[in-house]
Amino acid sequence: MTHVGTRQHGASKRRAITAMGVPFFKSEWMESGDDPLRSPTISLIEQAPHSTLGTHFHRQNQFQLFVHGGGTIGRDTLAPVTVHYAGAYTGYGPLVAGAEGIHYFTIRPVCESGAIPAGQAREQMVRGPKRHVQAGPIACMPPGSLAALQAPQSEDVIAVAQDGLGARVHRLPPHAWLQPAVPPATDCTFAVVLGGSLAQGGRTLQRWDSLAWWADEAPPPLQAGPQGAECILLFTPPKAQAYQEAMIAALAPDHPASQSARSSVG
Repeated sequence: MTHVGTRQHGASKRRAITAMGVPFFKSEWMESGDDPLRSPTISLIEQAPHSTLGTHFHRQNQFQLFVHGGGTIGRDTLAPVTVHYAGAYTGYGPLVAGAEGIHYFTIRPVCESGAIPAGQAREQMVRGPKRHVQAGPIACMPPGSLAALQAPQSEDVIAVAQDGLGARVHRLPPHAWLQPAVPPATDCTFAVVLGGSLAQGGRTLQRWDSLAWWADEAPPPLQAGPQGAECILLFTPPKAQAYQEAMIAALAPDHPASQSARSSVG
């Protein structure tokens, strides 16, 4: 099934939290349960001005889309709209917010709560490939320019890799159709509206609204609204086999997800 994330849903979930000693506002724009194999999740993080989130890692592959404010991640500068990818168990940071703070969507094919500080790597790190990629800032088109487009445009902001990792921006004239093309190796694809609007399945998606679907599902046809549309497709690769095996070992043998994962890694 196609999963949907919306501003309205996010607004209903917005709350203040503290993580690794840093104050945030967090809101889930897309929720699909907590299945350990398939539970696409998109959360908007609003990090406070002049705050520093220390170097950390997660157990799942993830994209981050930086959409407001500015700062740095490690030695790299952040400005809207920047795309960052960190594979499972890949450390990144520190994430330092500037004077306006920094807002970013955290986008994962599998639901996960919490970051693991680098200081706990000895106890919780799993051996396997480490990977991160960053691209941007992407110069989003103003509505008037989208409406004046004569033909669809596309741009790979992260070149598609052999394992299906990549990011592609599509720009569509008013009412134009997009049938998303997904790399064969990609596991889960996210589509996020950057400008204009997209119609899909009887619903209208506005800026920052999103969709997610899996490799064994047909990509949903999308139609630009009356002012055109700009969207980014985020191609998430499968989790590395070493990390799949670690997850299997942590689950009870009779857990349905364990049985499915055992079958997938063969």
